Amino acid sequence: MTRRAYLYFVLTFMCGVIAGSAGLFVYAWHSGRWGRRDGPPNPKRIVDRMSRELSLTPDQTQQLTDIINDSFQKHRALDQQVGEQYRGLRADTRDRIRKILNPEQQQKFDEMVRRFERRRLQGPPGPPR
Repeated sequence: MTRRAYLYFVLTFMCGVIAGSAGLFVYAWHSGRWGRRDGPPNPKRIVDRMSRELSLTPDQTQQLTDIINDSFQKHRALDQQVGEQYRGLRADTRDRIRKILNPEQQQKFDEMVRRFERRRLQGPPGPPR
C-alpha cells in the first residue's frame, strides 16, 4: 500500500510540474516576454501599430512615417559607423595578441578566431517558430 501511495504522490507531483511549466510557457510566449519576434524592426509595422493604437489621422500618420523613416536612416548610418570602429578595434586587438604569441600559438589563435567569426556570423539561435 505504501508503495502505491508513493507512486501516486510522485505522479501527481510530476503532473503538477508539467502543467505549471506549460502554463508558464504559454503565458510568457503570449505576453511577449519570450522570443516571438518577427525579424528586425519594420518601420511600416511600427507606423501601422501606432496609427491603430493612437487613432492617428492620415496627416499624423504621414508625419509619423516621415519621422520613423528618418530615424531608421540615422540609425543605420550610426550602426554602420560604430560597426566599422568595432571591426577596427577587434583587428587591432587581434594584431596585438598575435605579437605576443610564438608561431605555433599564432596558428592556434588564428583557428580560434576563425571559429569565433563563423559562430558570430551565424548569429544566436532564434526562438522556436
